[in-house]
Amino acid sequence: MATSQRPAHVLAGALGFMGVLHFVAPKPFDGLIPRSLPGSRRAWTYGSGVAELTVAAAVATPRTRRLGGLAAALLFLGVFPGNVKMAVDASSAPLPQRLIAFGRLPLQWPMIAWALKVRDAA
Repeated sequence: MATSQRPAHVLAGALGFMGVLHFVAPKPFDGLIPRSLPGSRRAWTYGSGVAELTVAAAVATPRTRRLGGLAAALLFLGVFPGNVKMAVDASSAPLPQRLIAFGRLPLQWPMIAWALKVRDAA
């Protein structure tokens, strides 16, 4: 595998893994969905799992990698409000849970940068 393809393959694998988790263990993801969104939380969880799997496939395929990288960056940006909700909900949780919840927030920006780097390298 060429070094320049490695970031794309790792990104595709991470997205694919998380997409599958939305289906095999949906309950934690349901809690990230704001109640103000129409429809059931589970439907949003499954829909976001489909989105992650679709973006993973686009990033994994050289022909669609450029678009997939952009889609991944937009996906990471789109799930940021859910991560904020998770952090707010964890404000009275035990310290380890709060650290995880708040620690995810600044990690979103490097994920977006990674996806855009994959796009630019395609």
